[in-house]
Amino acid sequence: MDFLPKNIDDYSKNHTSPEDDLLACLNRETHAKILNSRMLSGHLQGRVLAMFSQMMRPERILEIGTYTGYSALCLAEGLAQNGKIVTIDVNEELETFTREFFNKSKYADKIDYRIGDAGKIIPTLADTFDLVFIDADKMNYQKYYDLVFDKVRVGGYIISDNVLWSGKVADIDEGKKIDKDTQNLIDFNLMCHNDIRTENILMPIRDGLMISRVL
Repeated sequence: MDFLPKNIDDYSKNHTSPEDDLLACLNRETHAKILNSRMLSGHLQGRVLAMFSQMMRPERILEIGTYTGYSALCLAEGLAQNGKIVTIDVNEELETFTREFFNKSKYADKIDYRIGDAGKIIPTLADTFDLVFIDADKMNYQKYYDLVFDKVRVGGYIISDNVLWSGKVADIDEGKKIDKDTQNLIDFNLMCHNDIRTENILMPIRDGLMISRVL
C-alpha cells in the first residue's frame, strides 16, 4: 500500500488534522489485538472519508464492510443532524470489540450496525443513500455495486476501497499469472470507468479509492 516515498507519505500525514482520542485508541487497539490490522482505514484515509462526508452532509450512509468501525466513525462525522449510517459486516467475532467503540462515540445513536451477509441485507434496506462505502470482500465488489446502485440518489456517491490492490492491478505483464482478487478488481475498475451512469475518479490514496458519482 506504500505508493508514495515514505518521506512524502509521512509529510502528508504530519500535515493532516489528527485523529480524535477515540479513533487513536481504536487504531492502537486494532493493531494490538485484531488480525489483519492493515484492513483499518487509518489516519490519512480516515480524514479523507470524514472530509468527504463533511462536504456532503449526508442524511443516509451505507457502509459494506465494518471491520473494527474506524471508517464508520469517520464517515459519521459529516452526517446531517438527523442522519444515520448503516454499516454491515459478516464477522460476528468482531462485534463486541466494534460495538464497544461505537457505544463510546458521540455517534452511537446514528450508527445502525448489522452483522450478516451484505448480499442478503442490502435488498431489505428501504433507505435512499447519499453515500455508499464499499470495503468488503473483493470478489463481490461488482455484486455490491449492482445491489446498491438503485438505492443511491442522483448526485450521490459510491466509494470503493482497495481498488489499487497494493499496486497489483497496474503491475500486469504479458504472460504473468493474475490471481483471482486482482483480476476481479481489474474488471471492477474497468466497469466503473465505463459505466455511463456515473462519472468517476480513481484516487491513489492509501490502497486506492474509486469515487463514482451517480448521474
